[in-house]
Amino acid sequence: MASAPTPQPLLPVTNPSSGGGGSAPSSCSSFSDAALATPAFRLFLSRATSRLRRNLGYFRVNYAAVVAVSLAASLLAHPFSLLVLLGILGAWCFLYVFRASDQPVVLFGRTFTDRETLLGLVVSSLLAFFLTSVASLIISGLLVGGALVAVHGAFRMPEDLFLDDSSAISGGNTTNRLLSFLASPGSGV
Repeated sequence: MASAPTPQPLLPVTNPSSGGGGSAPSSCSSFSDAALATPAFRLFLSRATSRLRRNLGYFRVNYAAVVAVSLAASLLAHPFSLLVLLGILGAWCFLYVFRASDQPVVLFGRTFTDRETLLGLVVSSLLAFFLTSVASLIISGLLVGGALVAVHGAFRMPEDLFLDDSSAISGGNTTNRLLSFLASPGSGV
């Protein structure tokens, strides 16, 4: 009695053994591996990361403002999450930050120590963050702001910045570079 042939797998499977009988890797994964290994793609990534580093150094305050505006917009679009966040902030301020150290917290006739108060605030904060949409809104706002910063930082050419740190450290004359955007690219002014 002959056994039935095994059906083709739904997902592409590779067999690392060099012996025969293994299935070949799919053309899609070999194409993506080949595309990532090309010198042109590596050059693009190295240029983008170097631009991002230089632009982060120069535009750090602007980038922080973009991330803050993105975070504020995501919270303002969902007022319930903003109220939950403000409630957590108020509880921390009232019960822990601005409370005098000699006055213990008394609730329903029970006196709580500072350690118990801190533990209660941490647990209630974690519950409020993860049982409501506050945590996902904060994370999504930070990710959107970070994506905007990464796109600008990776694609903006940093050569025409007013002052770059390498010329200031090397003692280069920065007055010639003040109007460098008026000169042709190869003039060296």
